[in-house]
Amino acid sequence: MADRTSSSITIRAGKAEVMAVIADLEAYPKWASGIRDLTVQETGADGRARLARLTFDGGPFSDTVGLRYDWSGDDEAHWELVEQGGVVTGLHGSYLLAEAPGGGAVEVTYELAVDVRVPMIGMVRRKGEKRIIDSALKGLKRHVEG
Repeated sequence: MADRTSSSITIRAGKAEVMAVIADLEAYPKWASGIRDLTVQETGADGRARLARLTFDGGPFSDTVGLRYDWSGDDEAHWELVEQGGVVTGLHGSYLLAEAPGGGAVEVTYELAVDVRVPMIGMVRRKGEKRIIDSALKGLKRHVEG
């Protein structure tokens, strides 16, 4: 798996409120651009998704993949590819939440690494990951603060 690309944003809300939006996977198409469908297939004892299918339209690529999620309270969400798509052959991602200095806000860091079947220069792949991350963080901020 390639190195991860990451970015952060500050959201004026509590960790529980932000994580509740992140954990509501099936609502992603409403606020996360590029995600056409996200269906939870299995939940864990905490009621959060454990397995899900994601269909996305990421510019030049569209695909459907299977993901496994792991949750650490309201602090972290991690996911990884368990079912390859036609294009995506590897995927690791995470949201990390931390109280922002001064209180009243949360710093959300999104990390992502994607491998695809198509040969791609590392710089181009990282630029694509950065575009996905920044779009998701801005959509999350708008959805939570809106």
